[in-house]
Formats: sequence, structure tokens, C-alpha cells
Amino acid sequence: EYLEMSKDKLGAVTLDTYTKVINRLIKPCLGHMKLNDIKPLHAQQFIRLLSSKGTRVDGKGTQIAPATVKRYFTVLKSVMAKAYKLDLIEKNPTESAKLDFPEIDEPEVEIMNREETAHMLACLEEEPLELRLLVHIAIVTGMRRGEIAALQWKAVDFDENTITVSQSNYKVKGREVETKTTKTRRVRKIIVPPYLTEMLRQYRREQNRRKIELGDTWHEGGWVFTCEDGRPVNPTSPTRKFDLFLKRHGIPHIKFHALRHTSATLLLSAGINIKNVASRLGHTQLSTTNRYVHALKEVDEEAAEVFETIAIGEQEKDETKSG
Repeated sequence: EYLEMSKDKLGAVTLDTYTKVINRLIKPCLGHMKLNDIKPLHAQQFIRLLSSKGTRVDGKGTQIAPATVKRYFTVLKSVMAKAYKLDLIEKNPTESAKLDFPEIDEPEVEIMNREETAHMLACLEEEPLELRLLVHIAIVTGMRRGEIAALQWKAVDFDENTITVSQSNYKVKGREVETKTTKTRRVRKIIVPPYLTEMLRQYRREQNRRKIELGDTWHEGGWVFTCEDGRPVNPTSPTRKFDLFLKRHGIPHIKFHALRHTSATLLLSAGINIKNVASRLGHTQLSTTNRYVHALKEVDEEAAEVFETIAIGEQEKDETKSG
């Protein structure tokens, strides 16, 4: 009943995940019980089950991370909250204050420094235009991979050098690629450097030539990045292409999403206001953007080395004079 009531409120990907968690984890553990018989003790036992080795929603036997435990538990919490709102239970047994969760380590943000980024971009020059454009957009705009996959030509303003981000592509197993509003449901307009606009122009010319070659077999949807026949790409496509690129050039593996992190840290290192960076990335809270501030330590260390070099140089001059 909960899933039926939630169909119109949850996104397709979230609904798919919630369905799996309910059917594969919650029902086997608690499905035999009446709602009113479920107590905090049973909720705690469910957490312990999630934390044990061999319990994953995809059926694999690898122990799940503490953050995933909490994410899966959120599904049970949402179900019980709905039951409480409907007066089906007198108390919500999943109130977090009464429960203990495995400790979550703060995830380390994966980024590249300026030298690593410069090396990667140099290697990228040997690659086809599509891949070059894909990576440059990720670095320059900080867009999520689903947002890049959902980018359409109508969102590119060649005169103003801007890209408008308003949607994201997602893929549920067994279904075609679908488009939804962005993660935060906010539209943002990102100013890009002229060189990137020129790359987009050049790529559009290439795409137009391909459309003419394919004729009626081309599926016109106005997408920037497409499958061979013009249909929208799976949002995992940028990841696969980026992984293969890194292997070809012997570059240590990083996630495609790390390009978004790198974009943020490079901007902060250059002195861009954190509010502007947050707006560019589509963050609704500054606390999210604050994760990248630790990267500024590298800049501080470089600054300290500069001052030390200056100080030592002056000291050596004084010693030479006195000598």
C-alpha cells in the first residue's frame, strides 16, 4: 500500500530502489508482523541485519557500508511514518533518537589537483571531440553526469556563453532512458568560457553531418550527447567513456563524478566566493559546498613555501653583505 501511495511522489529511480528494499529486505525481516507489534527493538534488529555480512538489496554478499545501512533504513522509516500519519500505528518505532546506527566515516572527496588536471586535459587532446567536450563540460560547469546526459542544444546559448541546467537523465533497468528535473529541482544558468562554446559549435557541426548521413534513421530529440542514432545516452555512458580514457593513458582511476568535485575545488582555490560556487553546482546548502574547502589546504601550503623562499632569499642576501 505504501508503494502504491508513493508512485506519484517518488522519482522512478527512487521508487525502484524503495521497491527492492521493501521486497528483498523489509518484508523477509518484518513482513510477518502486524504494524502495531513492531517496536524499536525490531527496528534495531533490522539495522543489525543490514549491518551483517551478506545483506544487500542487489543480492550480492558483500557487507554494505554504514551510510548504505542508514539509507536502506530510511525506507522502513518512511513506511512507518506514513502508517503513523494514517493512524495505523500509535507510535513510530523507527524514531532515530531511540536507535543506534553503525558509525559513518566522513567520505573523502575524490579530486584532482591542478597538475593532475592539467595532465589529464593534455592527454585528452589526443581523443575524439565528443570525449574532449564531455570532460571539459564536467570540469568547467561541475554538472552531474545525469545532467550532462540530459543536455539539449536549446539549453546552450552561443551568444551569451551560457548553459542552462534544468533536467537530468536516468535509467531504470528494463526501461528506456527517461528525463526528470534536476536533483534539487532548481534551474541554474552557468556562464562558460568562449573556448567551450566554440567546442560546442564544432561538435554540433559534426553531429549535423552525422544526421544527414543517417537520414530517416536518426531520432531527433535535440540532445547534445547521443547514441549513434540520435537517442539520448544512458547516464552511465560518460562514466564508461571516462574510465576507458584513463586506462588508455595510464592515468590513476578516479570516478567521473570527481570532475565535479575538482571543478569546485579549482574555483575555491582561485578565490571564487563559496556562494557563487554553490550556485554554480546547484547546491541548496553551503554545508554541501564546504566539503571542498579542505582542498584549499594545498594552496595554503604552496603559499607558505613561497613566503619561506622569499624569507630564505633575503636572509642569504644579508649574510652575503655581512660577509
